[in-house]
Amino acid sequence: MLPTRWLRRLAPMLVGLIFLVTACSSAPNKYDQVQKDTTGFGKPAAVSKEAQKGGTFNQFFPKSEGDFDVVPSQEKKGFAAYKLNKDGATLATLSINDTISLPAAVTKYGTATENIAGYPSVNQGTTATGLLVNGRYQVKVLSKSTSFSQTDRVDWLQKFDLKGLAELEVADNKSSDAKQSPNAPPALNPVLQPAA
Repeated sequence: MLPTRWLRRLAPMLVGLIFLVTACSSAPNKYDQVQKDTTGFGKPAAVSKEAQKGGTFNQFFPKSEGDFDVVPSQEKKGFAAYKLNKDGATLATLSINDTISLPAAVTKYGTATENIAGYPSVNQGTTATGLLVNGRYQVKVLSKSTSFSQTDRVDWLQKFDLKGLAELEVADNKSSDAKQSPNAPPALNPVLQPAA
């Protein structure tokens, strides 16, 4: 009778131990691979640490005028976007992004044959027109309505404070110049000048 009594007490403990071991095991589930793929450990950051803050770009966007409302849409490090609305409908998206995080975005401007306000410009498909300021800042207008033409996109690109944006990098270099020794020559900052 002794073994039966012993088994009655041991059986619930064994069952509990089995549940504990199986519950704590790290059996993979269907989300583990997705988590691994999207976490990106060991991969470079998507946005460079040197990228401008998105809020820095706000001052360079066109202002609302007439029937057109320019409304903030998105802001994150290295990027800011506004919606261009008329009568409650979105006609286009206006954006500025710092290409330091995505140097490949600059290459399309290397062969640009057109310019807007002296800056190289390209059409991106049939709905977007962009230009590049200082070889770094991409200013783009993306049509969201079929009535918003390439001519409209070019007009709105010219409403950005492109000269102010061109000076943005110069201002950053001036602050870094202050850290140099007093005998060091100032850093050169190539600024694309508008064509006459």
